[in-house]
Amino acid sequence: MTALRAGWRRGVVELRQSFTNGAELWAHFFWPLVMVVVLVFLRDRLFAGVSLGALALPSILGMNAALGLVSMSQQLTADREDGTLLRARATPHGIPAYVIGKVVSVSATVVVDLVIFLVPALLLVPALAVGDATTWLRVTALLLLGLVATLPLGAVLGSVFATPRAQGLLTVPILGVIAISGIFYPVAALAGWLQAVAQLFPFYWLGLGMRAALLPPSAVTVELGDSWRPAATILVLSAWAVAGLLLAPVVLRRTAERESGSRVTARRDRALQRLG
Repeated sequence: MTALRAGWRRGVVELRQSFTNGAELWAHFFWPLVMVVVLVFLRDRLFAGVSLGALALPSILGMNAALGLVSMSQQLTADREDGTLLRARATPHGIPAYVIGKVVSVSATVVVDLVIFLVPALLLVPALAVGDATTWLRVTALLLLGLVATLPLGAVLGSVFATPRAQGLLTVPILGVIAISGIFYPVAALAGWLQAVAQLFPFYWLGLGMRAALLPPSAVTVELGDSWRPAATILVLSAWAVAGLLLAPVVLRRTAERESGSRVTARRDRALQRLG
């Protein structure tokens, strides 16, 4: 309970700082608004009789939820470089409180960014089944499952990639996976091997689940096998969640154990050399 309370307070402080920092506040509004502009260009284009804007809106919700892993990974790497993780290790219950704080701040940031995107997007793309409370319960449940499936993976990647430069290299393949995951264009239109690759990752399944929750039943014709595949969606995301929850504590513990003042100083010196 001590770690939980400390982690909650830490997460709330980080969230408040995120929305009072000019650069981060700009990012919170810039990228959702970019996605809204994308929807404006897609809403009048059709695929199999369905608006691409209507297909893209729920897919973008799923994509943003999954991208929480990138934020988690980048923040963990930055905290290793500036010594935050080392200081957390030196305090009682420090590492559990640190992890809880990151989960709170990243999850809340994802939700706020989704709301910023969703409010104008729903006004621009009216062809969605959003009038039922059950719809939003499904969206909320899928969002929670998606965060559990992706945030532990982000913690693992943040432990493995030790520098911001390495994080930049990580972003490229993630963007490639997003491009083939049916976010902006139905995956059914892609080559078979690309469809197979897309279905290995949570981005596709989060997008599929969101489309199943928000689109009318007739839109299922654009999906693989003309099916929303709800059971497969839950199974795949649950598998990612279980794997992440089992792996992340082990990797984080070993990463924290390897941290030392000399390592932090060496990373800081390298960072200063790059800036110089």
